[in-house]
Amino acid sequence: MNRLLQKAAIGLAVLALAGCATTRAPVRLQGDAATLGLQEQRERGLADTDHWTLEGKLSVSDGKDNNSGSLTWRQDGDRYEFTVRGPITGRTFRLTGGPNGAELEGLDGGPRHGADAESLMASTVGWQIPLAELKRWALGLRADTGPADIAFGADRLPSRLVQDGWTVDYKQWDVTRQPAMPTRVFAEKAPYKVRLSVENWSFGR
Repeated sequence: MNRLLQKAAIGLAVLALAGCATTRAPVRLQGDAATLGLQEQRERGLADTDHWTLEGKLSVSDGKDNNSGSLTWRQDGDRYEFTVRGPITGRTFRLTGGPNGAELEGLDGGPRHGADAESLMASTVGWQIPLAELKRWALGLRADTGPADIAFGADRLPSRLVQDGWTVDYKQWDVTRQPAMPTRVFAEKAPYKVRLSVENWSFGR
């Protein structure tokens, strides 16, 4: 009898551990009519949200080198100001521009100019950041650059987005806002990784 009780106790312990593992694992549900409908409603509601500022931290990796710093990103319609301050060197990179091109300040030798932000950052500092898409991904929206696969968490907010070869994981949301806003966004396209941690969102001109 004691042996049977011992086996039963072991079985219950295994089930308890399995239950803990399930609750700790991220929940990803493929979009159904309800969750996709909520996402489309969210995207319509935020479609014209193009005047905002986020403050937080940015980490960029190419699989070999890692760079990080504090970030202030101001979006003013088609124009942007993307400022990263390094914690160790104290060097500040300031990327500004719009439809007519981009300018990067903070480099040895003076400012550099390019046709777009992505290619300018890649050619000067080696950072692969899909800024055109990230502008929408940071808001928890699909970019308008092509098809996207999207999965949702138990809270019916996006959990993972796959688009343009990038996998975007939403690690955390601020659900006290209406609508809820992402606060930890991890994007990866091997070997490149971009991690965005938002400490503050503000909206309006």
